[in-house]
Amino acid sequence: MSDAEPAETIRRSRPVRVAEAIKDWVVEKGLLPGDRLPGEAELIGHFGMSKGTIREAMRLLQAQGLVVTKTGPGGGSFVGEVSTDRARALLANYFYFRNVSIDDIYQLRVALEPEVAASLAGRLDAAQIDRLEAIMAEYEHPATSAEEERAQHVASLRFHACLAEFSENAMLSFFIGFMARILTDLTVYKKLYAQPNEELWKRGRAHQLGLIAALKAGDADAAREIMRDHMQMARRMMEDQEAVVMKRFIAE
Repeated sequence: MSDAEPAETIRRSRPVRVAEAIKDWVVEKGLLPGDRLPGEAELIGHFGMSKGTIREAMRLLQAQGLVVTKTGPGGGSFVGEVSTDRARALLANYFYFRNVSIDDIYQLRVALEPEVAASLAGRLDAAQIDRLEAIMAEYEHPATSAEEERAQHVASLRFHACLAEFSENAMLSFFIGFMARILTDLTVYKKLYAQPNEELWKRGRAHQLGLIAALKAGDADAAREIMRDHMQMARRMMEDQEAVVMKRFIAE
């Protein structure tokens, strides 16, 4: 321990260092979610730390969702898995302290979503196509009120999140779903759909119908172009609606 570094700082950082060491150990052992972790006594012996330090390290890992503790018969500590919803909520809360704009989000959507669409052309099964078409059925007809128009917009975002789920690229799937959540939960429209926009509904629906046809036909180039046009139209719509990302923490 360095004379320049207070003993209190060392004591506080020990549980963090042990938590990191436990994570490294889980990786080295190839443990999976649900696998049992060693008991407290074994961890004390393995890491050469006090009971208090081990307990605090485990509490840190529980807070991160990487350790799950169960009581009763068969209880103990197990490897946990951070859920997609929790990871997206944590990331959204991180961006609370950054100035994220609608244009920032659509810059990514325009770049990523056409490539996802192209990658899925000819690769979706009947059940997956059915899921997409079932979402589209929620806005089969133009909205008749501002409230209904908002609900249709949210359903359309769910269409994009669902499509991303089908991608084999976990990173793309996560971030597209994350952006859909931000646009659903944290977007304020200053004009707030003062009146339904039937022309916008017609064009957006035509894009999605064309996309479904391209996906079924296995036409990657068409799927890419249709999605790019769709994203650019959505970007213009957000600008016209004077949409902004509001400051609010998201619950996990």
